Amino acid sequence: MAGLADLKRLKKEIEAAAALEKAAKAAAALAAKRQAAARNLFQAAVGKVQVLAPSDLADLKPLPPAPAPLQHERDAVAALQESLSDEVDVTTLLDTDEHLSFRRPGVGLDVVQKLRKGKWSIQRQIDLHGLRSDEAREALGSFIRESHKQGIRCVRVVHGKGLGSPGKTPVLKDKVHRWLVQKAEVVAFVQAQPAQGGAGALVVLLQPVRRITHTAA
Repeated sequence: MAGLADLKRLKKEIEAAAALEKAAKAAAALAAKRQAAARNLFQAAVGKVQVLAPSDLADLKPLPPAPAPLQHERDAVAALQESLSDEVDVTTLLDTDEHLSFRRPGVGLDVVQKLRKGKWSIQRQIDLHGLRSDEAREALGSFIRESHKQGIRCVRVVHGKGLGSPGKTPVLKDKVHRWLVQKAEVVAFVQAQPAQGGAGALVVLLQPVRRITHTAA
């Protein structure tokens, strides 16, 4: 009787194990089915794709050109047009009574006299000491041009007395006279008073800035 009971118990254990294995297989099959359905859903949403072949070619498209420095070019043209010569003979244009002076044709002598007496307040100055001739020419031209643009009327130009030049000759002083005469912005200039530099400087009167006025129709 005991042997029969053991056989029945063994049979039940085998049947239970088989049922568990069957359930596990069913669960695995269900999981696999769900994964396949998810893959099919993604592929259906993405659609057909094409794998691109790898490329190691460099991108040789030319870079866009840099913007043209138009203002710089205009300034360069203006500077070229206003280039000053060292060869201009100004001896006939300068009044060399007791003091050197210059005034444009049509400018009254009283203008020079007022300039010499300090009636005009000096608003700005430039010191050309220590500059080479080409540097001084460029610096003076720019100084006069910018001062005039800003409405400055009276400036002082310090050129020195030439005591440090070879032979004590005031080379820069004579050149400054030539350069100023060629500047259309310059109305007149006189040798500075002793307290303002004397023979080593000039007081320069500039043209007034022309202002455009609009009249009502």
